Amino acid sequence: MKLTINNQKFYDELLLVIKLFFSANQIETENLNFEISYKLNNSVLTTFVNVSGNYLGNVINTNQTNTFSLTKNQLEKQDKFVKRYLKIELYNVLTNLTGKTMPWGSLTGIRPTKLFYELKRELGSSILAKNELIKTFKVSKEKADVVFNVTQNQTKIEINDNLVDLYVNIPFCTSKCYYCSFISVPISQCLNYVEPYVDALIKEIRATKQIINQKNYIVKTIYIGGGTPTALSANDLDRILSELTYPVSEFTVEAGRPDTITKEKLDVLKKHNVTRISINPQTFSNKTLKLIGRAHTAQNIIEAYKMALPYGFSINMDLIAGLENESFQTFKKSLLKTLELSPNNITVHTLSVKRTSKLSEGKGDVGAEDEVKKMIDFSYKTLTENGYNPYYLYKQKNMVGNLENIGYTKPNYECVFNIDSMEEVATIVACGANAISKRYFSLQNRIERNANVKNLQDYISRIDEIISKKQQFFK
Repeated sequence: MKLTINNQKFYDELLLVIKLFFSANQIETENLNFEISYKLNNSVLTTFVNVSGNYLGNVINTNQTNTFSLTKNQLEKQDKFVKRYLKIELYNVLTNLTGKTMPWGSLTGIRPTKLFYELKRELGSSILAKNELIKTFKVSKEKADVVFNVTQNQTKIEINDNLVDLYVNIPFCTSKCYYCSFISVPISQCLNYVEPYVDALIKEIRATKQIINQKNYIVKTIYIGGGTPTALSANDLDRILSELTYPVSEFTVEAGRPDTITKEKLDVLKKHNVTRISINPQTFSNKTLKLIGRAHTAQNIIEAYKMALPYGFSINMDLIAGLENESFQTFKKSLLKTLELSPNNITVHTLSVKRTSKLSEGKGDVGAEDEVKKMIDFSYKTLTENGYNPYYLYKQKNMVGNLENIGYTKPNYECVFNIDSMEEVATIVACGANAISKRYFSLQNRIERNANVKNLQDYISRIDEIISKKQQFFK
């Protein structure tokens, strides 16, 4: 396949739409040419889509032209809206060509709910915004209802430029899962860097606290993620948590790997007023756990969960739909086992084939799209029927079946940090390797980003430079 467009800045996004309809093998072998162009004359956008070549043994040559009137506000962000309408038109052409529709229509971005809020502001109501998702963006009614329900449960959004979330990244794990693209390192392979990393991180946290004081920010949540923060020793956790003394009502530490959870570490978390942890099964199949690179068993998950229960933490558990060799029945058993444990939050991810993961290198398989769709649909129906509300949602590139990730919660156990992060409605001050700070300017509904270096050694050696850059960013 060949894609040509008169503005290369839209190439990657349009290629993502094509990938919704064709497998990697088809993209390599099908003899199809996509020619896409547009003209913008004052406020009138004219789009042209031509597809020619051979498809399933048939010679095709199809053209589609359409016009759109851009408002004054849309013209001020013309690249955004040109890209939007080009994607919609390409999606419509591909639907007509292949006879296929996609659950999320022409949407390939990671935040459908953010688009929903934008449409709600433009159109004046949630119902009209939902209908626009269906009519213009070709989102299925089922997925538009999911977006609507998620936003109805986001009652804890608080727009205040003085309130910030504090994020700390710990880039260590006990092993590397085959689907993982995070900048994380098996801790056994970098023991010499652990203490220097903790020292550098504490230095950045202290400098960050000065920024928070100077800006008169109020910290409303703290979130320590990774990696797996509890891959660190109890002593190193204690050193880091001792720096984070803000009196927040939500303090999360990811403890995703049950093989990293000990009574000593749980004592440290409780000592420092942590309120929320994650213990992530991903699956309760021992066979799958081994295939994906996890160094624990299903029984270890249950034991770690029961060990944590007396501490009174709000607990989240993650599952992944689409793991290697997992049928719908295998996934169903994992979901029902999770429900039996009854954590406060359950997050259901769709497997994403990420570019820097072992999975993208051909090491491991993914579930069949039809099976994965059944898993996601079953999750939504079962969890909502059992008292869990969907409260945040996001998508990623190259997800199996172009599906989604959804966070579910029992009433009043929402993670505010997750909502703020997904909807980008708060400033996030971030520390650690590969951490990204975001400044939110509510009056302009605008986000600015400042990324720390990704590499562990670079982070340690360049910590003074990183701190200086952050100080400039928050001036």
